[in-house]
Amino acid sequence: MATDAAQGTVQREGPGGGESTATVLVALGANALIAVAKGVAAVVTGSAAMAAETAHSVADTVNEVFLLTALRTSARPADREHPLGYGRARYFWALVAAGSIFVTGALYSAFEGVEALTSESHELESPLVSYVVLAVAFVLEGSSLLKGLKQTRGEARANRQSFRRFLRTSDDPTATTVVFEDSAALIGLLLAAAGTALHQVTGSGVYDGIASLCIALLLALIAVRLGRTNMRLLTGVQADPRLVRAVLVQLGDEPEVEAVVDLLTVQLGTDQVLVCARLDLVDELSSTEVERAAVRIGRSVRERFPDVAEVFLEPVPRDDAEVRERVRVRYGEDLATRMVEEAADGTRGARPS
Repeated sequence: MATDAAQGTVQREGPGGGESTATVLVALGANALIAVAKGVAAVVTGSAAMAAETAHSVADTVNEVFLLTALRTSARPADREHPLGYGRARYFWALVAAGSIFVTGALYSAFEGVEALTSESHELESPLVSYVVLAVAFVLEGSSLLKGLKQTRGEARANRQSFRRFLRTSDDPTATTVVFEDSAALIGLLLAAAGTALHQVTGSGVYDGIASLCIALLLALIAVRLGRTNMRLLTGVQADPRLVRAVLVQLGDEPEVEAVVDLLTVQLGTDQVLVCARLDLVDELSSTEVERAAVRIGRSVRERFPDVAEVFLEPVPRDDAEVRERVRVRYGEDLATRMVEEAADGTRGARPS
């Protein structure tokens, strides 16, 4: 999401996410090649760490398929069954990808590690094969990571956010998933290389097993991190706070609006936000003028903020007790009290932040 912090304007690729698709396709091709190479190396060398890395790359390859499915499904237009569109499908498939990392990658790597620790030690066969495969994999994974970083850093700059904050709050799980996966992949390659080298030098498979367990732990942490992110997006999180504040300012500045009594925003999907506002309108407006004002204000919000897919406006008096109680429950006592005071003073723009 590229949001201009000063003006509140938003520029988007659209739900299809062309750059996200390219990022995922690069990662898919790299992971598929790496998975095959690692599998051959694991069979030839008998290394548990290489077997764990094979499972890691297989999981990553499957995940890219899930992410491509997410991009395709979420781009479908709204219809009768899904009147607000399919945006959250992207979050569902990204959540499935996180589960795949845990099951296919972490659990299998842990199994290989335990087996290596509990079985009799043996010498590695042709360890040079492992080193060559790991080196090639490092280059391919690095290329994929650079593509993901280029996209996410560009979006972070456009959002005027730090890279770390963008990864934590982004509503596009596809590019961020690739970044986390490829970062974990590079660390996993280094762990596998270390385990293989120590196994070769000492003749003990313990180091190979420890490397596999470390890879399993790494994948489990990544899976939990991605799972929590997508769960947050699936459970109806509000839009970017900066977008919320900008919409509040615009609504409060409309000539027909006395006060913004309440504002709800829901992230429907990547690039898609639902806005619901309760407005105290000027008393002198006729019913026809209220209807025309609602249409004009909704159109104005959608035109200024391309992320806003739908706008619903409800005229209410600012001193309505039920509405104030809902705001109190949702936003806290301080905001509700401030709204009551502003209503009593006759000021405009009681605005949740």
